[in-house]
Amino acid sequence: MPSAGSTKDRADYPGGGPWVPERLSLSAIRTSAQACEGCDLFRDATQAVVGDGPRDARLMVIGEQPGDKEDLAGEPFVGPAGRLLDRALEDAGIAATTVFRTNAVKHFRFSGTRGKQRIHQSPSRWQVTACGPWLLAELEVVRPQVVVVLGATAGQAVFGPSFRVGAARGRSMGWEETKLELAHPPKTVVATTHPSAVLRSRQRDEDYAAFVADLKVASAAVG
Repeated sequence: MPSAGSTKDRADYPGGGPWVPERLSLSAIRTSAQACEGCDLFRDATQAVVGDGPRDARLMVIGEQPGDKEDLAGEPFVGPAGRLLDRALEDAGIAATTVFRTNAVKHFRFSGTRGKQRIHQSPSRWQVTACGPWLLAELEVVRPQVVVVLGATAGQAVFGPSFRVGAARGRSMGWEETKLELAHPPKTVVATTHPSAVLRSRQRDEDYAAFVADLKVASAAVG
């Protein structure tokens, strides 16, 4: 496997593909991702945070990357944004425990600290691309009927760099509109904002209602 090095350029990182196990399972993905050096984010993160939820989930939500709390816990969506997501799912008629949650990028990227908390920094496009094989592996294992992409980073990981949340959100789209090839593709993708954006909003009630409305589109698409 390639080794880490502080002077490595992005072109020297091979992406996550070499670390993805040949025999896919959620446990194998979780174990193998801890060794991944497919981009530079592994150097500062505590651990890789892969998806979590039922193996046969009909609905998968994809966020951007783990945050400070997720990086420490090793689980996705365990912070404030995750709690808001759970509430919104339930308000949309979706049992939160039936949903598989993951992120486009598996390592936490941050820039400095504020008190004891590390400050989130969005991953770059090349880091999202480097982590793509892990997302594909999770999709192949879970085989969800419906995927919800939360925010611009997740949307661009699935649809490509031209994706814009405002133009796409709340619509039921076919997987053939994405840039990802799967042996067992989902039938529907729904785009919406990231729950962290709702938390930061100055019109939180209105934006939360719009978020729930988008999730109801996904709920209706689940067979």
